[in-house]
Amino acid sequence: MTHVFPRSSHTKLAKATRSEGCYIYDETGKQYFDGSGGAAVSCLGHGDPEIVKAIQDQVANLSYAHTSFFTSDPAEELADILIQNAPGDLDRVYFVSGGSEAVEAALKLARQYHVENGEPQRQHLIARKQSYHGNTLGALAVGGNQWRRAQFEPLLVDVTHISPCYEYVGKQDGETAYDYGQRVAQELEDEILRLGKDKVMAFLAEPVVGATLGAVPPVEGYFKRVREICDTYGVLLILDEVMCGMGRTGHLFACEAEGITPDILTIAKGLGAGYQPIGAMLCTGEIYDRISGGSGFFQHGHTYVGHPVACAAGVAVLNAILGRGLLQDVRKRSDQLFAALHAKFGQHPNIGDIRGRGLFIGLEIVKDRETKETLDPSLKAAANFKRLAFDAGLACYPMSGTRDGKHGDHVMLAPPFITSEAQVDEIIDKLAIAFDQLDYGH
Repeated sequence: MTHVFPRSSHTKLAKATRSEGCYIYDETGKQYFDGSGGAAVSCLGHGDPEIVKAIQDQVANLSYAHTSFFTSDPAEELADILIQNAPGDLDRVYFVSGGSEAVEAALKLARQYHVENGEPQRQHLIARKQSYHGNTLGALAVGGNQWRRAQFEPLLVDVTHISPCYEYVGKQDGETAYDYGQRVAQELEDEILRLGKDKVMAFLAEPVVGATLGAVPPVEGYFKRVREICDTYGVLLILDEVMCGMGRTGHLFACEAEGITPDILTIAKGLGAGYQPIGAMLCTGEIYDRISGGSGFFQHGHTYVGHPVACAAGVAVLNAILGRGLLQDVRKRSDQLFAALHAKFGQHPNIGDIRGRGLFIGLEIVKDRETKETLDPSLKAAANFKRLAFDAGLACYPMSGTRDGKHGDHVMLAPPFITSEAQVDEIIDKLAIAFDQLDYGH
């Protein structure tokens, strides 16, 4: 008997009792390799003594101070580290407790900025199909995950969704990757002009699309064109790095690989590495100055904004990522993992695409590798793969609805940055067990 309200009433969950390094153990003592870091969260693995000590020390010193009265050393230090390492003109950090809150803060800041900038008519948001930005109502509205949105549609604000940069499916025969990227980026300008060139407040996108598409990186030049379009029409560019940021792609900030800087950026997950719930919204100095020189008050806030213990954990996590050379380790282990995946599954008849960046990798499961035809949704391939992999001792992140919200299946990997070369082989072996047992409807 339990009084916990679970995610699914139809699934019996194993009970986690302890964790160490890249592994979580259940009450029977069974070991699971944390191949997705939960939801791309546990980037440092489990039980890191430096992170644990930083949290313990902070709890003993200052556990909570409301930000309407106080700032704190951990918040100030974490903001300094983020801005010292952030690209472009990002200059201010607003701390929250997770990704959905960070996106909500970004949307509200974008709106308030335009109002205080004398352009209150800017009210439209543009995002992309097959995206995911969080589960609160504002974040859900900008997200393009149809399965999560469906029953809440009447409650969601109206947001336009243009095509994602999804080369595996979207690129036409005879079209170069670059030309494809320019073509789908052009949809942004077309939609801005349709809505009114001075009516759009922001465009929101994931630099590397996470759960809904399965670790899909953009083609070269796509985001540079997006940045140009936003600049032309005074539209703020918001990049959602909640899942792909904080070293996951081999860069501390995923947008660094694209050579662009957003106006507003959101992070979470890897910022606390699972040791504390924390997220953040970063914005440029120009946006902050507009608010501070105007009303002087951002009309937003949560109880746990800038929580000292969460910020102390964030400081320890970033010091570990940067001080231990883990970004280089991510890139090295990424090369090994991609090579192993291609060697084992590159010719698998039901694996159509192996993609991603850094230790953020997706495998798209198909009925036919040559035609890219999807599996019948009734097979519930993603859910069954998750179960099969878990039985084999691998926690990973499969999802269905990859193509259009209903059709298409993928599995996503986001292992800890401390994954060893030997553990790469373990991942491959356990994936193979699951792929061998999966029903493809043949």
